[in-house]
Amino acid sequence: MMSPSYSLPWSCANQEDSAFHEPEYSNEYSNPESYHSYNHGSESCQSSPCPDYEEVDPQFLKKTKGLVYNLASEGIFQCQKNKDGTGINLDNDPITKEKIMQSMIYCIHKDEGCKWSGQLSKLKGHLNTCQKDAVACLNQCGAKIARMMMEDHMLYTCTKRLVPCQYCRKDFTGATIDDHQTQCGFEPVHCENKCGQKIQRNRLKAHQVNTCSKRLVTCQYCTRSFTADTLQSHHKKCHLFPVPCPNRCHVGTLSREDIEPHLAQECEAIVLQACQFREAGCNFRGSRSTLDQHYHESTQVHLDLMCSLVHKQQAHISQLTTQLERAHTNYNGVLLWKIKDLRAKLDEAKSSEGLELVSMPFYTSQCGYKLQASLFLNGNGGGEASHMSVYIKILPGEFDSILKWPFKHTVSFSLLDQNEDRKQACNIVESFIPDPSWPNFQRPSRQPDQLGFGFPKFVPHDMMESRDYIKDDSLYIKIRVDPSRNVAV
Repeated sequence: MMSPSYSLPWSCANQEDSAFHEPEYSNEYSNPESYHSYNHGSESCQSSPCPDYEEVDPQFLKKTKGLVYNLASEGIFQCQKNKDGTGINLDNDPITKEKIMQSMIYCIHKDEGCKWSGQLSKLKGHLNTCQKDAVACLNQCGAKIARMMMEDHMLYTCTKRLVPCQYCRKDFTGATIDDHQTQCGFEPVHCENKCGQKIQRNRLKAHQVNTCSKRLVTCQYCTRSFTADTLQSHHKKCHLFPVPCPNRCHVGTLSREDIEPHLAQECEAIVLQACQFREAGCNFRGSRSTLDQHYHESTQVHLDLMCSLVHKQQAHISQLTTQLERAHTNYNGVLLWKIKDLRAKLDEAKSSEGLELVSMPFYTSQCGYKLQASLFLNGNGGGEASHMSVYIKILPGEFDSILKWPFKHTVSFSLLDQNEDRKQACNIVESFIPDPSWPNFQRPSRQPDQLGFGFPKFVPHDMMESRDYIKDDSLYIKIRVDPSRNVAV
């Protein structure tokens, strides 16, 4: 590497440029008490006191005036006024040369902060290590960089440094990395269709063609174009989209616009319709026209079928009712009867003559007598309008043929006191023993007007309102039948 030419202690001549354009070097002494000071290019030179010399040798000044020392040469000095580039070799004048080479100078990079100073003969060696001196980039990028800046240059600015691509991880020079990254196939870029996704550049085209939700696709039925994310909703409305016949006929699928004409004119499932009385037993099937004729000609047949169906349904309803009653029926001879909404029912009884409330049937045992209680809130017979009347009657049962008649079991009625302290509760109880001679206690007939037996003046209205017989607008009546004797065995 060529070293620059410097004046001793003259100014620098023809300093080469570097990548960081260094300022023109000047080595004039700034401390007049320690070094000689020369005015470069002047006709006369001045000197300042020096610790080694009392005064400057005039012959030395005369010989060295206007000379420039080239660091790249060995003892060759060049006159600044000489334009042909020839130099002067002072080897023949060792005294002058020695004085020059022993002259004290600052580093040419003093202004950049280098604090070195020493003899001119040691300057070249110092510049080989000076951190401020510009040297060629180690990567041979062509730049000249101060040694102290070389590491940063190699890492960050050298055009020939190796830099890994952040996307593909391959190495590229600093001069090519930017161009590469603008077209790296692994760089995620936004889809141009504005679907919101970022896709690697080398997969972008495939994404836009195959998977992008905003790509344009053509409906295969009507050939109109839609974005992929709206195609499915379009299919639900497309007039040419194939749909199956709702009647599942042999045709299979038809375009949506052809379904209505098909159902109106061609569909076999509609042409051969079942008779609307098929649930009643009519098995006729035919077209709409033949069905109308069938309805007109088969009115009596359909009426007979419907009557038969009604009878079957009535029998089934009766069976279900019996099963329901059995599920809610007591078989221990005790009925606990709750009368709710008492005030409303009492008002209704007062305004309706002879209003009777009846309980669910109950049995004295699993195969015993079938009984039912009835209640007149506003009284009946002698207790009308003043008392609550209660009765019991015997209903036709399934096991009457094996029971002893007449009915002889003791029956008791209780109006329960609903006092929370059960020890303080005082129930009203009435009971009777059936008279075998009364027809009411003989085996009952199937007549619905079977009479009952009980107490017309069971409880006076004013007593019923006392204590806690009525609570939460409800009262409880308990009917108990002594089941000690019932089956004729």
